[in-house]
This record gives sequence, C-alpha cells and structure tokens, in this order.
Amino acid sequence: MEMVKFTAEDIIKNESYFCDLDSVAGDGDFGSSIAKGFKEIISQWDTLNTEDIGGFLRSCSMIIMEKCGGASGPIWGKAFLLAGRAVKGKQELNLTEIGELFQGFVDGVQKVGKAQLGDKTLLDSLIPYTNSLKKAVGEEIKPVIEEALKCADEGAESTKSITASKGRARYLGERSIGAYDAGAKAVAVLLNDLYTKFF
Repeated sequence: MEMVKFTAEDIIKNESYFCDLDSVAGDGDFGSSIAKGFKEIISQWDTLNTEDIGGFLRSCSMIIMEKCGGASGPIWGKAFLLAGRAVKGKQELNLTEIGELFQGFVDGVQKVGKAQLGDKTLLDSLIPYTNSLKKAVGEEIKPVIEEALKCADEGAESTKSITASKGRARYLGERSIGAYDAGAKAVAVLLNDLYTKFF
C-alpha cells in the first residue's frame, strides 16, 4: 500500500514531465489527467479500504475512475480494479502473486483500451514487464525486478519507432514516429522509481 502512495506522489511530481511527453504526439494533458486522480487518492488516503491489498486497490480504482481526466480514468481505473481482483484477500504477495497483480493491470488496460503489444500505448512497457515477472517464478525478487525493468525500458524505447494506432496520436500516422508514447514512458519511469525507493 505504501508503494501505491509513493507511486501517487511520483505521478504528481512528474505531472509536467508526463504532459511534455504527451505534447509531442498527443493532447499534452496526460500528466495532468492522471495526476488529478492520484492527488485525490492522497487526499482520501485515511478513508481507503486497507483490510487487504485487493480491497485497497479496488477503493483506489473507484477514485481513479471518477477523478482522472479523459481516457485515463476508465483505463487506469479498470487496471486497478482487475489488479485488485487478482490479489483479493491477500495481505502480502509472493513473486507469483506479484505477476498475477500486474497481469490484472494489463487485463484492465486491454479491457477498456482494446490495445495490444505494439500499438504504441502504455502496454508496450507494461506487458514486457509483466511477462518478465511471470517467467521468473521461484527466483529471488530483486534480480527478477531488475530484469523486468530492462524489459519495460526497452518496451518504452520501442514506442519511438512505432506508428500510433490508438489515441489522438493515431491521427498523426507516420508523423508519430520518433515520439515516445507518454503512457509507456510514464510506466517505465514509475516502475524504475519504485525499484529505487523500495529495493
């Protein structure tokens, strides 16, 4: 739960940077859109369900769906909701369950956004990260996460060479090549910052 609080604070800290990333091929409001929801999570922190990890993520999802702007609300909200379902009733997570948690995030994003790997979305960093975690069952967690972070970074970097097919950037066609997908880059930044803070 403290990891979610740190991530919320990290999103708020990077609000302008994420907007700058989005301004190259999108609306330029990605950072402010997600920051709205996570500012509200911080504001309501003491009222959130902390009985278990799943319930906590579900309570976060409701705030995100309501308060995040644009497409970010439904996408990130559903991601938190399905991640919560994946770890329902859990007080702590082993490596296998962490993989299931992140698969819930992926499933939530795909359920709303209908995107796949290679569509120049946040999934281009989130899916490689998740798949890397899930392959490493039974290993020590720190090197597993380090390897997963490499996959997330490579995925985010790959979006510079992809023609956008989702979101506002799709209207640019081949002109979107050369720009990061803001969501993919943001996910990589947040995951790296989490690792630095907690490992």
